[in-house]
Amino acid sequence: MAFTAKDVATLRERTGCGMMDCKKALTESNGDMDAAVDILREKGLAAANKKSGRIAAEGVAYAQVNALGNVAVAVEINAETDFVAKNAEFQAFVKTVADTVEEQNPADVDALLNLTASGFDKKVDDLLKEKIQTIGENIKIRRFVRMEGPVVSYVHANGRIGVVVKFGTSAEIAAKPEFQEYAKNIAMQVAAANPSYLNEQAVPADVVEHEKKILTEQVINDGKPAAIAEKIVVGRLSKFFKDVCLVDQVYVKDSDKNVQQYTDSVAKELGGEISIEAFARFEKGEGLEKKEDNFADEVASMVK
Repeated sequence: MAFTAKDVATLRERTGCGMMDCKKALTESNGDMDAAVDILREKGLAAANKKSGRIAAEGVAYAQVNALGNVAVAVEINAETDFVAKNAEFQAFVKTVADTVEEQNPADVDALLNLTASGFDKKVDDLLKEKIQTIGENIKIRRFVRMEGPVVSYVHANGRIGVVVKFGTSAEIAAKPEFQEYAKNIAMQVAAANPSYLNEQAVPADVVEHEKKILTEQVINDGKPAAIAEKIVVGRLSKFFKDVCLVDQVYVKDSDKNVQQYTDSVAKELGGEISIEAFARFEKGEGLEKKEDNFADEVASMVK
């Protein structure tokens, strides 16, 4: 597979490695970008970074909890420009979509589009097409999630990140202000630390095996004896879990605790049990390609 100078630059941006190292890795991987990242990591030249390679797109990530506090919804709706994301009509449409998900619990985006929009006598799809026409930009409902139970929502940076978290606890504890403060702190943790999984058991076996392979190659390339290599890999894998699993992450407001320890301390203080059961974190434009316009070329084309 051939690769271009732009591919080398992209790999450099993703990994922080030198241009020549990136070129060698792409040559070795026959142009496979993900394989090249692994090669650089195996050589100890690139750190694992689950955020790498994401190119921002516009729109908004939004989250809400209903009045009863027992249903949470997060949605991501994309538009072409940041100006539209700040448009009151666009924001009202986002709220309508979230309300529709909350009230009717569709299975997926296609099902959502065929539902009657909350507060309207038309389908969500018809309302979407209407907004595209009146606002003048392409708008897309990308994804949503809905959770029931003791829940919390959090929106960061005016819609850059939307988070919902579901807990396991009694109705009595869930109603306490101290729990609400704790729940918000957990949602803020998710927004700030961007965990990939709830706990170690939730990490897919193939992901663990892949990480073991990378770590093993690192240890071998470091010249460590085979007798201690396995122990080193086990130790580094433990650090991997602490990075990607919510309950194992260092609690951002108290570095002396991890999230599980913070949860246990609040449960003890409130005289009951609390567990984190699920979470979702939507970041605006996560993984989407953003159109890059060359303004000079655009002007030149207009005057020809």
